[in-house]
Amino acid sequence: MGIAGKHLPPLAPPRGPVSELLTERLAAPPDGRGLYTHAAETGDPLAEDLQLALYLCYELHYRGFTGVAAEWEWEPSLLALRGRLEERFLEAMRAELGPVPALNDQLEELLIEPPTGTGPSYFLLEQGERWQAREYLALRSLYHLKEADPQAWVIPRLHGRSQAALVAIEYDEYGGGHPQRVHSRLFAEMMRDLDLDTSYGAYVAASPAQALAVVNLMSLFGLHREHRGALVGQFAGVEITSSPGARRLTEALERLGAGEAGTRFYREHIEADAVHEQLMRREVIGALLDDEPELEQDVAFGLAASGLADQRLGEHAVASWQKRRSSLLVPLADAPSG
Repeated sequence: MGIAGKHLPPLAPPRGPVSELLTERLAAPPDGRGLYTHAAETGDPLAEDLQLALYLCYELHYRGFTGVAAEWEWEPSLLALRGRLEERFLEAMRAELGPVPALNDQLEELLIEPPTGTGPSYFLLEQGERWQAREYLALRSLYHLKEADPQAWVIPRLHGRSQAALVAIEYDEYGGGHPQRVHSRLFAEMMRDLDLDTSYGAYVAASPAQALAVVNLMSLFGLHREHRGALVGQFAGVEITSSPGARRLTEALERLGAGEAGTRFYREHIEADAVHEQLMRREVIGALLDDEPELEQDVAFGLAASGLADQRLGEHAVASWQKRRSSLLVPLADAPSG
């Protein structure tokens, strides 16, 4: 049986009965006993145990884990358990969202950049300290060290103009053919400049449920053809809002002593995502809805749900920092002891 490579991350420590069941079973090859979906019926779907369980399931489709058999990726009972976790996750997100605003209304609102805000980029720019900036990069590393990979799953599920435009954006995300410019590599270089561990998955065990949920949502959308519209909505939200946030984070990191490598990732996004925003709105979303107008509600849901997930993470981080507490489950060495 195939075993994942030795340089891959270890399984994160469990945080409750479902993630404990998964980590226990994944430590050995599939043996026919199966996993039971009833394990997913209890617990808060947005809390630590179930979000970590989902993350473990999804990572089998990315790089996997050290010592975990590759056969687990498509093991039927694991997929059934993951499916029930996904259902509960989406139900919880829909309940918290309430009525989803119309797509055009959401897009127009995203194009208006408020002079002040409450998210992490505003906080770090205005009053952030170096330890808080390091925490923010650790939290975001769960996605940015595999940036664009979840969105790549939607490529074969689009066609024509929308597919061509999305591939053009993805091409930039992967460095335009230049390995040294791949965005995940730029993020790793930024982490190294701020004395962080650049290993893939290094901060999973330290990351709270809110950080896991951001990545889980895009993995969920990417792995299901029925949610291709939602994945486009999620990607649009990233590209439309990224450029102003990248400018704030660049200035914040410069103020906190980051070197050139410590700001290159965000400097790259200031210009690139300003172009991507136009492509996403006009060519990806516009062309997709010309061909499949029935997907408009799904695009709107993906945009709203991903915005909510990002908001929940941002609120958690800022609320922790305002109280002089770490936003991580396992604080970095320079975080306040309180």
